[in-house]
Amino acid sequence: MADPVELEIFREIFHSIAEEMGASLRRSAFSPNIRERRDYSCAVFDSEAQVIAMGDHMPVHLGSMPMSVRAAIERLSLADGDVAMVNDPFAGGTHLPDITLVAPVFIEKHRSKKNSPDFYVASRAHHADVGGAAAGSMGLSREIYQEGLRIPPVLLVRGGELQRDVMQMVLANVRTPGEREGDLGAQIAACNTGARRLAEICERYTTQRVHRATAELQTYAEQMTRSLLRSIPPGKYEAEDFLDNDGIVEKPVRVAVRVTVQRPGGRSSQPMVTIDFTGSNPQVEGSVNAVEAITYSACFYVFRCLLAEDVPAAAGIMRPIRVIAPEGTVVNARPPAAVAGGNVEMSQRIVDTLLRALSQALPERIPAASSGTMNNLTIGGMFPADHARAGEPFAYYETIAGGMGARPQLDGISGVHTHMTNSLNTPAEALEYAYPFRVTRYSLRPSSGGAGQHRGGDGIVRELELLCDADVTLLAERRLRGPYGLHGGTDGAPGRNMAIRKGGVETEIPSKGSVRLKRGDRIRIESPGGGGWGRVGDRKQRAGKT
Repeated sequence: MADPVELEIFREIFHSIAEEMGASLRRSAFSPNIRERRDYSCAVFDSEAQVIAMGDHMPVHLGSMPMSVRAAIERLSLADGDVAMVNDPFAGGTHLPDITLVAPVFIEKHRSKKNSPDFYVASRAHHADVGGAAAGSMGLSREIYQEGLRIPPVLLVRGGELQRDVMQMVLANVRTPGEREGDLGAQIAACNTGARRLAEICERYTTQRVHRATAELQTYAEQMTRSLLRSIPPGKYEAEDFLDNDGIVEKPVRVAVRVTVQRPGGRSSQPMVTIDFTGSNPQVEGSVNAVEAITYSACFYVFRCLLAEDVPAAAGIMRPIRVIAPEGTVVNARPPAAVAGGNVEMSQRIVDTLLRALSQALPERIPAASSGTMNNLTIGGMFPADHARAGEPFAYYETIAGGMGARPQLDGISGVHTHMTNSLNTPAEALEYAYPFRVTRYSLRPSSGGAGQHRGGDGIVRELELLCDADVTLLAERRLRGPYGLHGGTDGAPGRNMAIRKGGVETEIPSKGSVRLKRGDRIRIESPGGGGWGRVGDRKQRAGKT
């Protein structure tokens, strides 16, 4: 058994490395989406490509990043100084705007197994445009070829030298090449930071001791997960939830899950929990399909949330958990399915459905549904003639916060990003500086949270005035059905999207698709509130006693 003090020291070391990688990426990035909104993630992996530590970044990235690392290892012979690049959702990625860089870390360069890295580091960032039919690469689509540039694992850096031909291939296919080049450079810097810090700790503690610590951290994460699972009553817990539609067909998209909790006898290594998504809809025509990496990531996130904060976010968490995601469904789509919305919207619904199932087993631990959407807003066009960058293209992307679901002991928080997103809203000053927009309203959405013993958090109202003609693209959810309440709490208010033309004429616009707006027009997003928890009467009674 490892010394607990030493184990905690190494846990903090690895976590701090991932955090420092993220800080390096954020401070070096060119685009507001990464620099201001922090739409990125960094992680450290052992020699077997199992995640050791993650930064406190984006859950939708972190749980799925190991698939990108494995894809790079399987398809490329990574050598010292190499950096691989991948965004292909069907080769370990999630959706095309999320580009992942993977770097091997060789500590003992002259040992007999010199071709085997001691560690890997990876950085993933959402790039505001990677080509495709719509600016921002998040438009309505029927197949992945319409969504942007698809990159299988390739070397962006070979032996420490940037591969200019590969970089030029990427830049030739995007609307904002300067931003993309700068952001990719920031990701390379983040990987270099991680590699440098790993070399330093191996020099301080010896490589053998550090490797031993990584194995012990994985075992500890597994043990703590098994301990958690023993607290869940054995049984089968089922739930379903729906997306409003896929953007093409006006028909709800079903996500179904059955969670089976079992208690194997003796020292059995068989999974103690099976998460089975059989019964979910076949993959759909629109872009809300999720690849398997997304579904796995959502499951990782939910069970990580149930563990104590000091448990390492390591691969060992999933050792007792089996995930079944049938191929050809919305939770494990196959090519050439469109998947841009699977990463941002289906991921949220998978979390909602899994939490709803677990609420039957752990009623005092599971919150009501949060906003359940990332409210993706993309605006693309050309800077106007009166702007310093007149004639240049721009691509703005942002996810907009909503209401957190009420918790069993507390109200939900208002105006926050929840579950699979952990980003920020772009500050009004940064947005107006970088783009030809004006923020005309930015506030909480009163009374949008569900009622209950504990109230759901309120959503947000975000309104922008366009200072040039532009294409506005939305990819959002919970517009027809509000986030569910639990144990007698009421649902949160559904969201709304409004276009306000010159003269003040308001028109509700679809939650998925694009609309052309003119200079002086406004777009207003009203995000959903969180669901309530418990009966309203219990809240009043408690207030009266107080």
